[in-house]
Amino acid sequence: MTTESSPGQGAPQEDGWAFRPRRPAVGPQLHGGRRQPEPAAPWDDRSSDAPWDGGSSGARYGASSATARWDDRAEGGRYGTSSTAPWDGGASEEPSGGSSGTRWDSTMPLRFPEPRTGAHEDMPEPDRRTPLRHPEPPAAAQPRPVADATGEKAGKAKRGGRIALVLAVLVAAGGAAAVLFKQEEAVAVASKNLTQAWQIPAPAADDALVGSWLTDKLLVRASTRGGLRAYGLTDGKELWRAASSAGAVKRGAVPCGMSPTLSARGIGTVAFGKDGSTCTWLAGVKASTGKILWSMPLTSKKHPAAAKATTYLQGDVATVVSENFLGGVDVRTGSRAWGYKARGHYCNAYDWGADGVVLVDDYCLDQKTRFTLTSYDGKTGKVIWRKSEKAHSDVTHILSGSPLVAAVHTARQDAVRVLGTTGTGRKLAVGDDELTPGNDSGADHSARLYGDVLVTPALSAGKAVLDGFDTRTGRKLWTQRSTALAVPASGADGKVYAVATSGSPQLVTVDPRTGRTTPVAGLPVGTGKWSFTAGTVYVTPDGGVLELNALGSNGGVRLYR
Repeated sequence: MTTESSPGQGAPQEDGWAFRPRRPAVGPQLHGGRRQPEPAAPWDDRSSDAPWDGGSSGARYGASSATARWDDRAEGGRYGTSSTAPWDGGASEEPSGGSSGTRWDSTMPLRFPEPRTGAHEDMPEPDRRTPLRHPEPPAAAQPRPVADATGEKAGKAKRGGRIALVLAVLVAAGGAAAVLFKQEEAVAVASKNLTQAWQIPAPAADDALVGSWLTDKLLVRASTRGGLRAYGLTDGKELWRAASSAGAVKRGAVPCGMSPTLSARGIGTVAFGKDGSTCTWLAGVKASTGKILWSMPLTSKKHPAAAKATTYLQGDVATVVSENFLGGVDVRTGSRAWGYKARGHYCNAYDWGADGVVLVDDYCLDQKTRFTLTSYDGKTGKVIWRKSEKAHSDVTHILSGSPLVAAVHTARQDAVRVLGTTGTGRKLAVGDDELTPGNDSGADHSARLYGDVLVTPALSAGKAVLDGFDTRTGRKLWTQRSTALAVPASGADGKVYAVATSGSPQLVTVDPRTGRTTPVAGLPVGTGKWSFTAGTVYVTPDGGVLELNALGSNGGVRLYR
C-alpha cells in the first residue's frame, strides 16, 4: 500500500483532495465477464499481520459502466493521500474541435437477481422456479368437439376457458403481471406527425458521443471526433466551436467527460484529453458562447497518469470524480469548493458520482472498521452516511441522487437499492431486467424520478424497455417494451416523454404510476440509419424531438418538428 500519509478523517474539508491510484496487493480474477470479489478473510478487523505490498500495481475495478470490469491500463485502486493537486485558475486556452477518434465500447448492464428484503445481505443460491403448467387431459379422456346450435364447436369454448384460467393466474400473481399483459395491446396512433427539419451528419464513422446540453435556443454536443460544438435549434447551423490553441492541443483537446446539466448561469463543465478515455484537464464552459471561463489540470507530477473522469453539477458546484481527483469546484471560477480526505493513513478508495452525490467504497488498513461505503453530498463534501461492510462493494450505476438509487454488486449478490439515511434500504424488484441510467449509452442520462416513481431504461431479454418502480415500496409498477426514454426540455410540464419504436415510431407520454401511454406525434419512418435507443433523445421546448446518435456510424443529429 502507499506509504504516503493522509491524516485525519471526517468530512473532507482540508486542503488535500487528490489521491494517488494504486493497486491492491492481490488483484481479483475475471470469470464470466464479472469481477470475482476479493477475499474478506485476510482483511477482517482482527487481522493485524495482513500481507501488504507497497509496490504492487493492479487495475481499478470500480468503473462506472454498466458492467464491472478491469482496465489494465489504469493504475488501479485509489489510495488516499494528503497530496495537494496543482490548480490553474488563470488558464483560459480553448480546446480544439478535432482529433483522432477512439473506439466506443457499448456497455452491457449486470443481470440482477429477484429481490428480497434486507440490505447488502448474503444471498443463497436461488432456487430455479418452474412455470406453472396446465396439462392436457389424456387423449382417451378428451371429448370430441361437437357443434352447437350456432355452428360453433365446443372446443373453442374450452380453449377460451383455458385462456381465462391463465389470465386468472396472472392476476393472482400480482398487478404488475396484469399490467404487462395489457401493454402488449396495440398502441394508439397520434393524430399529428412530425417531419425531419434538419440533420447534422456525423463528423466520422468512428465518432463517439461524449455528452450534450440542450437550452431553449441551442444544442451543445461533445464527441471524440467532432470536439465541442453548438448548433441552433432553428436551423441546425453551427453557432460556435471551442477554439483551438497551442496550449489546449498540447494538453489534449478531445472531449472525454461532460456534466449532464448546466448551472442556472448556463455554465457546464467539460473534461478534455488526448482521447475519449484519458482526461488531462477540466474546463468551465459558457454554453451560450462557448467561452472557456477557467481550466484546471487533472494530472500533475505526483499524479501523471491521465484517467477517465466524470463531472456533475449541483447548484454552482461541480464535482470531479476520477482516479486522480475527487472533490468539488466553483463552476463560476474553478476554485476549490471541497476535497476528499481518506479515513486513515493507509486506505484505498473507489468512487462513483451522479448529480448531487458521490459514493466512495474504501478499505483502510489502519482503521478498526476496515471496509466502508460512504455517501457524500456532491455540493458540500459532507458525509451523508457511512456504512461498515465485510468486503468491497462495486457500484455499477447510480440511477438517482435523491433519493439515492444505486445498483450495487457485492460478493454475494447484485441488487438495485433505494439507500436510506444509514446506507441500508429496500431493493427494487427488477427481476431479470438489466437497468441502465440511459438509452444504452454512457452519454445518455435519461433515467429520472417523477415524484416517488423511478422511470429508467432497461434491457429485458436483450430488448430495450422502460421500467417504472415505486421507490417507497420497491415494487415494479409497469414495463413498456420497445421504448426509448426522452430527456424533457428545461421547465417541461413534468410528463414522462418517450419514443415508442415498435412499428411506426411516435412520441408518447407515459403515466408514471400506471405506465399507460398517450400518443403525442408520429415520427418519420426510413429517414436513414438511426436508432432512438442507442443515443440521447430530447424533447425540445417547442415539442420537437431531437435525436443524437451514440455512434457516428448510426448518423449524427436529427431534429423532427
